[in-house]
Amino acid sequence: MGMIHIDLFATLDLVGQAPGDPEEDPDGFEFGGWQAPLFDETVGQHVGAGMEGMDALLLGRRTYDIFAAFWPNQVDGVDGGIATLFNGIPKYVASRGNPDLGWAGSTRLGPDLASAVREVRDKHEHVHVIGSLNLVQTLLRERLFDRLNLWIFPIVLGVGKKVFDGGAVPANLELLEPAVTSAKGAVLLRYGLGAGTPGTGDMRREDRGVGSR
Repeated sequence: MGMIHIDLFATLDLVGQAPGDPEEDPDGFEFGGWQAPLFDETVGQHVGAGMEGMDALLLGRRTYDIFAAFWPNQVDGVDGGIATLFNGIPKYVASRGNPDLGWAGSTRLGPDLASAVREVRDKHEHVHVIGSLNLVQTLLRERLFDRLNLWIFPIVLGVGKKVFDGGAVPANLELLEPAVTSAKGAVLLRYGLGAGTPGTGDMRREDRGVGSR
């Protein structure tokens, strides 16, 4: 069985909507492209390194449409080889409708999303979910992920779709490596899905934090 990696870019208030450009999600969201002024060499290097071994993409319909309109038109080798990678690996699309799957290697998932995602994980070693906030809500709710790679950028928007927006269930996460910080203040946190659910304690006790539910 392979692993499902969720790759997300979010603000300090955990808004993950339309980080890339103003046209990415134009439905009344005025901050499209908020990530661009904060993207630097450190972020680019670690984003590229995080894609090593990727052998499949799992995307929501909106993110798929954005990617399918962009990446097939990019020159091989540009953007650190991301275009070559994305264009060459299988793409799986979570959609209730009938999307245009003209991007080579694309497959629409069946109506039982949880089962379909498990089948995808069984077929591949490293499946990456990029953006796709509605799909992410399902994966969080079903605990159908193995790695959460979360970039936090030093801005607050106050509006927009959030990463944990009603789709999460109580879960413990394990920090897999020290956080990475960029010169512009972005922080990369790499988590694995831990066991069990969060415990509780009493901070008033001398052995505070030891108690559990």
